Amino acid sequence: MKTRAVVLLLLGLFLAFSAHAVDPLPFKNRAQELRFQHLTRQLRCLVCQNESLLDSQAELAQQMRHLIFRQMQQGRSDTQIKQFLVARYSDYVLYDPPLKPKTWLLWFGPGVILLAGAGAVVFTVHRRRRAAAGTPAPADMEDW
Repeated sequence: MKTRAVVLLLLGLFLAFSAHAVDPLPFKNRAQELRFQHLTRQLRCLVCQNESLLDSQAELAQQMRHLIFRQMQQGRSDTQIKQFLVARYSDYVLYDPPLKPKTWLLWFGPGVILLAGAGAVVFTVHRRRRAAAGTPAPADMEDW
């Protein structure tokens, strides 16, 4: 009875792990497998939130991995594969999008927001110090 329970438990664990396994691809050698892993880590799953193509379990991610694998088998370089995916899915598929006018806000927006926040803090601290010292604020700054 105990043996049967242990066998059923092991079978259940095996099925649970195999359900989450990424389908194996027939790589020619270890170098090709490492290249595939490196490339798919640089690409974003279009279905999942902030998950790489390598780690995603989504069906679209699986299809994209197979597409990348086929292109690697055809002799395409990583750059060519990325260009193909960007042409098909836009720059969103890249974790590190290129710097161009469409992505300026993405690249510089956080810095601009940080500088604006720092400026607001400096302005507020300066104004409070002036008020604490009893120095009247200039007339144009009283409405702030």
